[in-house]
Amino acid sequence: MIVISRNHHDSASRARDALARYAIAALIAVGLLGAASQAGAQGVAPNAAQPPSQASVQLAKQILQIKQADVIFAPLIRGVVIKTRDFFMQTNFMWGKDLNEVADDLIKQYSVRTSELSTDAARIFASHFTEPELKQLLTFYQSPLGQKVVAEEPKALDETMTMASTWADKLAEDVVNKMRAEMKKRGHDI
Repeated sequence: MIVISRNHHDSASRARDALARYAIAALIAVGLLGAASQAGAQGVAPNAAQPPSQASVQLAKQILQIKQADVIFAPLIRGVVIKTRDFFMQTNFMWGKDLNEVADDLIKQYSVRTSELSTDAARIFASHFTEPELKQLLTFYQSPLGQKVVAEEPKALDETMTMASTWADKLAEDVVNKMRAEMKKRGHDI
């Protein structure tokens, strides 16, 4: 495994950590909406010319509520506020107390905006399915198996992310070794 030493107090480290959190949130969102892309691959194209009906959006909202999409969206607001706070903190760390208080207030103030994300996500989700398909999906997610999917899918995604991270570490080590060997052949000792 390649270990890169980093100081958790430096701004580059905070930026990498924030980026990692955003990447994880994006991957979870992709998993959440994975059924939509799978349907697209099976020939069910999104209807870009005509927006989904209000009934379809409402069905999609119910599906996303069952799948607990709000758990994904809530950290996004906090992440944006904290990233902005950290940006201003670099200007003058003596403002830390005030910036933390302002950040806490902004997180509370903007937290209500997750409903905007939920509505937009439902509209996107609904644009990939017909109303009858959304009804079938809702029925599925309300079933015992659907409830199990809701409960187990996040765990499976977490395990998959851990496995992918370990796999990427092994790949990185292999790439480093091969790159060193190739560079050594060219007279560069790295």
